[in-house]
Amino acid sequence: MANLKEVKGRIQSVVSTQQITKAMKMVAAAKLRRAQDRIIQMRPYSQKLSEIIQNVSAGETDSSDNPYAEEKSIERVLIVAISSDRGLCGAFNSSVFKGAKSLIAEKYSHVEAAGNLEILPIGKKSFEYFKKRKYKVIDTYSHLMAQLNFAEAKEAAEMVMEGFLNGKYDRVDIVYNEFKNVATQIVRKEQFLPIQELETESVEEDFSSVDYIYEPSRDFIFDELVPKSLKIQFYKTLLESNASEHGARMTAMDKATENADDLLKELRLTYNRTRQAAITKEILEIVGGAEALAQG
Repeated sequence: MANLKEVKGRIQSVVSTQQITKAMKMVAAAKLRRAQDRIIQMRPYSQKLSEIIQNVSAGETDSSDNPYAEEKSIERVLIVAISSDRGLCGAFNSSVFKGAKSLIAEKYSHVEAAGNLEILPIGKKSFEYFKKRKYKVIDTYSHLMAQLNFAEAKEAAEMVMEGFLNGKYDRVDIVYNEFKNVATQIVRKEQFLPIQELETESVEEDFSSVDYIYEPSRDFIFDELVPKSLKIQFYKTLLESNASEHGARMTAMDKATENADDLLKELRLTYNRTRQAAITKEILEIVGGAEALAQG
């Protein structure tokens, strides 16, 4: 059985750790509230803008006028993997890494074998993971999650879009965690470019039969609104990941605090038993000594 000093030291260590996890939970909760407000405000705007683009694209018989919707032979692929800068957030980062690797194995193994697969990691953990595993990594925007804002997200989106237009990439996919609630984050693997058309045939037929009046002009719609929509969608995925990170960290720290409570109960029980055993031993020694003196 461990001595009292060792058990007491372990109790103090667990108490200190528990104080840290409680503080981290409170910080994550405060950040989550702000991040959640941002993504809730962004979702309606992003969804409506996407609907407009899809509606207009579905009504066009010639999709070649929209270069962002051009389907190409998949020979060069870019995967945007969005993680956090720090750990201590449960399976948040590992879920993204597993999702990216499964996506590569299922759809782009031939591209990886040809050496034409690139990773754009956003978040230090993503950069470190893929760099360590010898993937072709673009490290330009790995810092985006530190101070998340639309200006830098827009630059990253423009770089990706320019690469698609110039033929550097035939397909761009994004892997990230979508925020559902504090305890639940859903890994999403979405095609960013080329723009996907509406899935249901009935909806496409309805849109194709509509005669649209473009204001100010059709060219303006595709030259201004489509790129803007893509940048908004890119920024939205970052906001989703940001809110998911804080939710995952809050849940992880809450669980860690509960585990510390359980460990403290066991350690205090062990401490009391050890202390009782030591006291009993001392009493027996005193009694034994007293009897020895009486007999002497």
